[in-house]
Amino acid sequence: MTRLSKRFPNVKQHALSTSKVSSQPARPCSPSSLKTAGDLERRGAAEGEMSQWIDKSSSKWSVYLIASTRVPRTYVGVTTNFFRRLKQHNGELKGGAKASSAGRPWSLACIIRGFKDRSEACKFETKWKSLSRKTCRKKNKDCPSRNLLLQHREAALIQAKSSFDCDYLHIEWRMKP
Repeated sequence: MTRLSKRFPNVKQHALSTSKVSSQPARPCSPSSLKTAGDLERRGAAEGEMSQWIDKSSSKWSVYLIASTRVPRTYVGVTTNFFRRLKQHNGELKGGAKASSAGRPWSLACIIRGFKDRSEACKFETKWKSLSRKTCRKKNKDCPSRNLLLQHREAALIQAKSSFDCDYLHIEWRMKP
């Protein structure tokens, strides 16, 4: 018995000799024969979904705020295709976030477009969410609870904008906070 490594001393050498090994020499692999995730997406697109295929490297990332039309709840997320993502949140397509299933149906409250990449959009989303949790909520009997939630998210957004260079971002509110 030969020790193969210090970490795994109990591995027996005869297990290697009894395993089936191909007698044919390995073929060299050319870069054109390799399949990547992008190739698989293109192949799926060639099967009838060419119009919906999006090149991941040149996509535009957005951070969005959706509000429930049924209960006083909001949700912040990141996507490259908001309309597909909203259908997922509303249960029309597979893939919606589990946290958003209780507030269906959802509608767009705010969308922030123009992030350079996914990393920047995710950092902004995380900052917006954390500031939303940290800031206290105002209570007002005269104002509907959904408006209070939107005002709370707007205040957190203003704080998040001060942490980032937002000159190139386009912020569009669809619901009045």
